Amino acid sequence: MKLEEKKLANTPTLSTMAIILVAAYIAAQMLADIASLKIGVVAGFAVDMGTFIYPITFTLRDVVHKVLGKKNTQVLILSAGVINLFMAGYLMWVASVPGDTQWGLTEEFSAILAPVWRIVAASILAEIVSEMLDTEIYAWFIKKITREHQWARVLVSNSVSVPVDNLIFALGAFGGILPWGVVWQIFIFNLIVKYLVTLFSLPLIYIVPDRV
Repeated sequence: MKLEEKKLANTPTLSTMAIILVAAYIAAQMLADIASLKIGVVAGFAVDMGTFIYPITFTLRDVVHKVLGKKNTQVLILSAGVINLFMAGYLMWVASVPGDTQWGLTEEFSAILAPVWRIVAASILAEIVSEMLDTEIYAWFIKKITREHQWARVLVSNSVSVPVDNLIFALGAFGGILPWGVVWQIFIFNLIVKYLVTLFSLPLIYIVPDRV
């Protein structure tokens, strides 16, 4: 077998890439929602710890859009929201089940992983609204602006959807609970981190060819 044929045989198919991308997107959403239950202090700023993984979902969404198209991407976004809601409900049920006295850690598990429903609701709402908006802007950019400069379509769509996501989550999850100064810190620091992750993840848009 020639070298070129070997390389082609070892190249993931479109369907394989689609599976990997969808799995990565949902996994990142779930990990971010779980990590958001902790408010940490990084560089002196209050930040929900899901911030460091969640922003990559915007770029993954853009890559999925390239592979599967707008309608399938919208289905993925809604499906991820339903999965995260189911995850929160399941964790709540698990936390409510009496623990085996020989095992211990029951109270610790409940304290850490039992969902705070206001945070869950704000997180899922922010995800769905912002990523649906990202989908529309991404599609508009391709149709009305250009199919060239793929990095630009990611940057433009994320530059609109990320602040919207940040605003919905910060106000919905913490407004009126934490001091407004802390809420503002969460908003600003989250915004900075999300933009940095967006810039870092930009090359992901080139891992698959433009097919749709």
